[in-house]
Amino acid sequence: MSTSTPKPPLYIRMHDNDNVAIIANDGGLLANTVFPDGLTLLENVPQGHKVALTDIAEGQPILRYNVTIGFAVRTIPKGSWVEESLIRMPDARQLVDLPIANRPAPKTEPLEGYTFLGYRNADGSVGTRNILAITTTVQCVAGVVEHAVKRIKEELLPKFPNVDDVVGLEHTYGCGVAIDAPNAAIPIRTVRNISLNPNFGGQAMVVSLGCEKLQPTRLFPKGSIPIQSNNNGGEPALVCLQDQVHVGFQSMIASIMTTAETQLTELNKRRREPCPAADLVVGVQCGGSDAFSGVTANPAVGFATDLLVRAGASVMFSEVTEVRDGIDQLTSRAANADVAAAMIREMEWYDEYLKRGGVDRSANTTPGNKKGGLSNIVEKAMGSIVKSGTAAISGVLSPGEKLKQKGLIYAATPASDFICGTLQVAAGMNLHIFTTGRGTPYGLAEVPVIKVATRDDLARRWHDLMDINAGKIASGEATIEQVGWELFQMMLDVASGKKTWAEHWKLHNALVLFNPAPIT
Repeated sequence: MSTSTPKPPLYIRMHDNDNVAIIANDGGLLANTVFPDGLTLLENVPQGHKVALTDIAEGQPILRYNVTIGFAVRTIPKGSWVEESLIRMPDARQLVDLPIANRPAPKTEPLEGYTFLGYRNADGSVGTRNILAITTTVQCVAGVVEHAVKRIKEELLPKFPNVDDVVGLEHTYGCGVAIDAPNAAIPIRTVRNISLNPNFGGQAMVVSLGCEKLQPTRLFPKGSIPIQSNNNGGEPALVCLQDQVHVGFQSMIASIMTTAETQLTELNKRRREPCPAADLVVGVQCGGSDAFSGVTANPAVGFATDLLVRAGASVMFSEVTEVRDGIDQLTSRAANADVAAAMIREMEWYDEYLKRGGVDRSANTTPGNKKGGLSNIVEKAMGSIVKSGTAAISGVLSPGEKLKQKGLIYAATPASDFICGTLQVAAGMNLHIFTTGRGTPYGLAEVPVIKVATRDDLARRWHDLMDINAGKIASGEATIEQVGWELFQMMLDVASGKKTWAEHWKLHNALVLFNPAPIT
């Protein structure tokens, strides 16, 4: 707890009906602090945590965002710290009698004239990076691929200046799994669709062991790779380590490098060209969230989301457990009843998935979330949904599916940062926006990640990891609209080749597949 308050005491109330607000000052505020409206703190309250604006009786709803985030377990006097133990979380909203497509999106004008320099693919998609991706069919080959990628970067990549990087698409799937189980379709299509991400230019290359359950022909059935976008007549360039031709480890590496050189030669022919903002496919996500996520960064992302939709682009928001408690907000914004029904179906599936594991949505909230002021998943969800902006939700993707339409899309994923990011890569995103309040060095090797800080203090301390500081909104130095436009312009710059901090430091997390099917 800070012993000084360099700025006047400030709390942030999200709605006139709220009976709690969050403390905005860095370091929190001490007991007996008096706010300009006369509210006096009865105890020390950390930054981002809630203070009671009125006396809250036992059993009375605790309102933030004009939503009941819980009920008081005992009387909470005005000016008290409303910490987690004082809040009983409400039951989840039932998935029946929901409002369906009854909240039209605000009328807006198309946003025209905004472009970026991207790599146009034969199938019409556009890459923001030009990367050679090497797909693995099974975890057994990961070490070999890692060794090969290191040598490719050192010995081959310098010869191909128009190629940005070489990435091994390594994962822990492929064998020892119930490959014919119904839910096995999710990880298989995820690996397939990641391999066809626009940033890889259609040059599908695969390293297989040979005896695994996920055979290359199963991963890439005939017709799954557009012939015009691949040098191999619609088939992936394949290296199988168990082939008789390979004698020794170095033989395997030599084969991978020879194949990679052919792929690099094709990728090196690509050039950036002007593309409309409509060719962006943006995934938005939050991780290491705090109480400011729904006040600064996520509203700014929501504003930028609306700009992208107006420009004709595609935007995906995700994380089932982090929107579940606002499902009524989403179904009411659905473009039609079919979209609403698809969202409900994804929520029902995930409810059952959690139930099988013996947990519910409350398992989502982390110690860091709570330290940052988020008492439970209901409160967290209200701040998470704001990333989606105000546009109508025009489509829904199940996990691992590939995006095929424009507009605002709900892509159903777990809330895990790494799994969500992996599934959004599979859906075809070419640019990723990631907001954080507690701080995380999260990055992806496959897609550039723009990091948005929720607080001034985080942006200051992590100045060479955060790309945008949305904390300016809380301190009054900028508006949501101004930061939203700043983010929109940065998206165009990054899509044109400007490096993010994560790219500068070469920070990236491993891909993590979502596999709800049994392991044998």
